[in-house]
Amino acid sequence: MKFALNKPVKIIMLGSGGTGGHIAPHLYRLLHSLERYTKVIICDGDIVEEKNLIRQNFIPADLGRNKAQVLAERYASAFGLEISYIPEFIEDESRLAKLVKPDTFPAGPYSSQSIEGLSILIGCVDNNRSRQLCHHVFKSAQNLIYIDSGNGEYTGQVVCGIRRGGRTYYKPIGEVYPDVLLETDRFPTQLSCAEAAVSDPQSIVANIMASTAVVSYLYNILVLGSIEIRSVTFSTKNINFKPVITQKRSKKKAA
Repeated sequence: MKFALNKPVKIIMLGSGGTGGHIAPHLYRLLHSLERYTKVIICDGDIVEEKNLIRQNFIPADLGRNKAQVLAERYASAFGLEISYIPEFIEDESRLAKLVKPDTFPAGPYSSQSIEGLSILIGCVDNNRSRQLCHHVFKSAQNLIYIDSGNGEYTGQVVCGIRRGGRTYYKPIGEVYPDVLLETDRFPTQLSCAEAAVSDPQSIVANIMASTAVVSYLYNILVLGSIEIRSVTFSTKNINFKPVITQKRSKKKAA
């Protein structure tokens, strides 16, 4: 699938912990190299705790601070980009739909026409309830790229869903792995303190591999202007990535 290389870009990243924290520095560096308007909004209601220093991209000086704020201020300012973050968990469908709605910009200094920017939702959440929210917003969007990342201790997957003109061209995580749509868990704010302290085992290597896959998607979309990989699975034990490549079709006009 082809993508225009001159459109403004807005990226909304949900989650800034294990995977999101490792995506952030490379994401801002990538956007800094683009010769077009870019904006990143990082969303997370969690704060940095001592246990996070083991595998997440934080340092002791960050303890007690909001994770989204730490990453946005650190990397946006380092690369001279706009600092935007929401220090809350996004758990409302209408709110997320508003966040991912593509921005519009004047086509030119003397033009009455407008162009629609490229909107990308990155899911770095650790619960399927949030994935269900993203899935519903994706399915109702006219134009949206939704990249979801998930992993355990040794393995994981990244899925890229694409909506264009109200039609799904690449399936989102909820259609590639339907089990994530089952009502099996709750939003982070619905968990007790004891429940929130318990999480699936993960490793820093798995988080880094997941972030590498996400940034690779973004590089292909934003720099090369095309993507052929619908999803990818990876294993830290086998040290490999296994992509699912889309079948070749007739050429499509760039979005």
